[in-house]
Amino acid sequence: MNEDWAHVVARLGGADALEVSARETKAFVRPREISNAVDLLRLILAYCLGERGLRLTTAWATSVGLVDISNVALLYRLRQCGDWLARLVGQALVSGAPKASRGRLIRIVDATTVPKAGTSGRNKNAVWRVHSAFDLPRERFGHFELTDERGGETLDRIPAVAGEIRLADRAYL
Repeated sequence: MNEDWAHVVARLGGADALEVSARETKAFVRPREISNAVDLLRLILAYCLGERGLRLTTAWATSVGLVDISNVALLYRLRQCGDWLARLVGQALVSGAPKASRGRLIRIVDATTVPKAGTSGRNKNAVWRVHSAFDLPRERFGHFELTDERGGETLDRIPAVAGEIRLADRAYL
């Protein structure tokens, strides 16, 4: 079990890289009961991937000599770790990306329509068009623009990034 854990830590960049990223994202600010970011990650994964609740996770951590912490303290720590986990997942996805996209931004570009409010909007079938670009490596929207029904779907509406790959539907032809 410890050999597997050492392999997981190595695949995530090692203990030093985990420590730096945890501090940068404010997931691990001060060592108190939990002395380092590797132990914090082990607790998080034990809770999230296991079938235990908070109490049993903290009991397991105490029994294996990892850390002696209350379930409330673990819950507080878990609430601080969202950005850190998102960064770790993003790094893992990038490392597994095909070579063609490595180092290049991949964006999914699309638009959707929303009816305008009020009777005048309904009578004229008026709509707002929300243009968006979803950045795959970060798994977040990188751009939004709002236009009326005259604003067509064009690839030039989204600011370009050098070397990016854009995916769009047939409305962008």
